[in-house]
Amino acid sequence: MRKDGRSGAEELDHGAPAVTGGDAGAERAWHAVPFVLWGFVGIIGGGLVAAVTHPLGWLEHGSWAAAYLVLVVGVAQLGLGVGQAWLADRLPGRGRVALELVTWNAGSALVVLGTLVAHPWVVDLGGVLLVVALAAYLLALCGQSGSPRWARWTYRLLVLVVLVSVPVGLVLSTVRHP
Repeated sequence: MRKDGRSGAEELDHGAPAVTGGDAGAERAWHAVPFVLWGFVGIIGGGLVAAVTHPLGWLEHGSWAAAYLVLVVGVAQLGLGVGQAWLADRLPGRGRVALELVTWNAGSALVVLGTLVAHPWVVDLGGVLLVVALAAYLLALCGQSGSPRWARWTYRLLVLVVLVSVPVGLVLSTVRHP
């Protein structure tokens, strides 16, 4: 807790007001836009990687990279960002959204790069950034109760599944490239 009574999480959110009233749906939709855009970049990027790696014989890990881009960079980011936009009583501020987007996408880029160049320490660094992003996503909904309970628990389950997969992936990367 800071001297002014605000926590670090509140500072990231810049005291975002509660989302209510007639424009709530539009405000939530706009909040989800960056996550949707980056999610689709991941999905389309994964499709492009799949389209060129096998026919051209590129990349030993091409099918893995394509799946990672689609499932982690694309689908998981869509689920996390859109879920946050629709479940939060108070939408996270620009600082938190930037933190989530930068750590998620930079972490994912490092995981893919580290795998392709066989440097587990790069994959580990990416994994750390992914954990930071997941913590930010999870903390953004702490103490909020305006959305249905089942929806909040489903969101937390998504975060938990992805969180558990991070150390599993890090161990696999280290075992494959000692």
